[in-house]
Amino acid sequence: MNTTKTLALACLLAFTAPVWAQQAVSAEEQAMLDEEARLEAEEAALDAGPRLDPNAPDPAPEFPELRPVLDDFGGREGLDRLMDTFMAGLLADERMGPFFANSDQERVKRQLAEQFCAILGGGCAYSGRDMKSSHAGLGIDRADFNRLVEVLQVAMNQHEVPFRAQNKLLAKLAPMHREVVTE
Repeated sequence: MNTTKTLALACLLAFTAPVWAQQAVSAEEQAMLDEEARLEAEEAALDAGPRLDPNAPDPAPEFPELRPVLDDFGGREGLDRLMDTFMAGLLADERMGPFFANSDQERVKRQLAEQFCAILGGGCAYSGRDMKSSHAGLGIDRADFNRLVEVLQVAMNQHEVPFRAQNKLLAKLAPMHREVVTE
C-alpha cells in the first residue's frame, strides 16, 4: 500500500473510530454518560461565580471586628476541618441526611468555610449563591433549620470551639433563616 492510501486509511479510521466506540456503548451506559455530562455542566455553572438575587441579603457579610473569633475556630484551616465534621454529622443525621446525600458535598463544605471565614472577618471571598436562591425548592422548614444548627453546634463542640465564639458566629447566621426556610 502506498503512503497516500495508508494516510487516507488512517484518517478514515481516526474519524470513524469515535462512531464505532459510541455504537458499542449500551443505552444504559449512554444514559449514565449523559447524566454525568449534565451534572458536570450544572457544576460548572454553579462554580462560574455567585448568582445573587439583587434583592437578597448578603450571604457572607464581613464583620472585621470578629477576626479574633476566627482564631478561636483555628483560622481558615480550622473551618475546613470543622466542615468535614459538620458534613459527616449532616449525612449521618436522619433528618438532615436526605438534604445532603445527593449534593456536591465538597462544594458545600468549601462554600460554607468561605462563608464562615468571610463573616468572621477573615477576608475570604464567598463563591456561593445567596441563601434564598441556594435553598429554593428544597422544602426546608423551621425544624430542619434548627436541626442543622444543632448538628453544627455538635461539630463545633467536637472541635473545642469556645462557646462564646460559637454564639458570635451563630448570632450572624441566625437571621439567614428568613431566606433558608421555605416551608
